[in-house]
Amino acid sequence: MIYFFVLFFALTIVRKNVNYKDIIPWLDKYLTLIHYIIIPLVLTFDLSNGTKMEHITDVSWFMLLSFVMYVLYLLKENNIASLLFKAGLPFYVINTINDFAQYFLPKFQEEYDNVFDLFFLGGLIWMIAYGLSARNQLKNLKKQEEKNKIVTEENEKLDLLVKERTKEILQQKNQLEDTLSELQNTQNQLIQQEKLASLGELTAGIAHEIQNPLNFVNNFSEVSIELIDELKEELGKLTIPEDSAAIIDDLVQNLQKISHHGKRASGIVKSMLEHSRTNSGEKQEVDINAMADEYLRLSFHGLRAKDKSFNSDFKLDLAENLPKISAVPQDLGRVFLNLCNNAFYACNERAKKNVENGNAESYKPMVTISTKKVDDNIEIIVKDNGSGISEENLEKIFQPFFTTKPTGKGTGLGLSLAYDIITKGHGGVLAVSSEEGVGTAFSITLPFKNDES
Repeated sequence: MIYFFVLFFALTIVRKNVNYKDIIPWLDKYLTLIHYIIIPLVLTFDLSNGTKMEHITDVSWFMLLSFVMYVLYLLKENNIASLLFKAGLPFYVINTINDFAQYFLPKFQEEYDNVFDLFFLGGLIWMIAYGLSARNQLKNLKKQEEKNKIVTEENEKLDLLVKERTKEILQQKNQLEDTLSELQNTQNQLIQQEKLASLGELTAGIAHEIQNPLNFVNNFSEVSIELIDELKEELGKLTIPEDSAAIIDDLVQNLQKISHHGKRASGIVKSMLEHSRTNSGEKQEVDINAMADEYLRLSFHGLRAKDKSFNSDFKLDLAENLPKISAVPQDLGRVFLNLCNNAFYACNERAKKNVENGNAESYKPMVTISTKKVDDNIEIIVKDNGSGISEENLEKIFQPFFTTKPTGKGTGLGLSLAYDIITKGHGGVLAVSSEEGVGTAFSITLPFKNDES
């Protein structure tokens, strides 16, 4: 009966607590067979036959005990199996010696039967005591494993928290870097604006100085034309050589050219003064066609003055009888000038690339401004056949400080300011369409029936 309890108890613990299936895959079916069939059969056989077949039951119990001890030895790397092996080893050794002496040295066994019984009892007590101790160790081990599991979970939570915090710190770092970059861009823009303000003051001063002699040129050319007309009338009463009449006609034509270009120069100076003048924010009646003509030419000649190699055709497609709109002239002029400058710049860049590729003759730069009335709005389109804008950049084209130009050639504020002027300042729409390598078109839609406020 003792063998039954020892074996059944040992196999129950092993099968529940030891992960032997991964170590010895074939073992499970044998342990199941022994645990639930062979051990109960041997117990039944032992109880039913008593001492009649004692040697058979003794051998059966010995073989089963030996097999279980062998299994525990194979699984000794496992803490539970190792503890069971150490607990059962003295009991197994004592029973083995006792059985050997009983069958092969019966007289010796009978003489020292009390000693064997004492050792048997000691082995049993050792097994029970060691088993209880092992049980406590296992409990402590499980508690330690649970603590380790809790510590591991806490460490994982802490690690996750550290990662999240690190991510937040990196995001804050990136935000600070972006803010610093924006501040640097703002600083550069302020410096640029200061330079432009100084340049504007200088331009205004020069324009004022030029305006006075231009007025004299224009006035005296008109007066001279009138005097020559009177002279021709008086000379018509006389007979004069044909050469003299031809000279007088040439003088009239020359004076007319002087007057025409003088008025053109006056218009340019007037535009320069208007552009450099401090913005009052007051809306006025504005002729869009006249403004488009002025700023397209002003942009072209301004770029020609900076770069003598620059050249481009430009044309106007202006609708007749276009109604005037209420707008801030200086602001609207800045929009026209910015869009025209960008258009000519794109054409110039494409022309340079064509020269580098050896096919300069195949490309003819062209910038066009067209106007038309659409319902209660005026639509202005500034179109070029320049280098175009990529889809990626097209989404960011109106963002402040975004520019595709090299460092020093653009601040990235021109189009964002133009967008604000059109949409917020005048209640209009500024849109863009572009195809890389083909060209770009900016469309401005402004209402001409708007409030003066």
